[in-house]
Amino acid sequence: MDFFNKVGETVTEKSKIVADKAKQMAEIASLKGQISTNEDVIKKNYAEIGRLYYEAHKDLVDVEFAEQCNAISEAKSNVRNLENQIKNIKGI
Repeated sequence: MDFFNKVGETVTEKSKIVADKAKQMAEIASLKGQISTNEDVIKKNYAEIGRLYYEAHKDLVDVEFAEQCNAISEAKSNVRNLENQIKNIKGI
């Protein structure tokens, strides 16, 4: 019986280790998910700040970010032109 008791104790001990490791992995996954959510919030708000800045300063010549604002304005113009080309192809 002593043998079976030791086997039972070993199995119980190993099961507890596996359960603890699984719990730890679940906690880490949850924390990583929370990190990802917070990073998405940061990116979204940085983008919104940039959009608001662009809208407020796009027409000013002496702007610290003139190069970036001009690139955005040019890209927006290109998008409008490309959308018009698509409409023309579709016959709209």
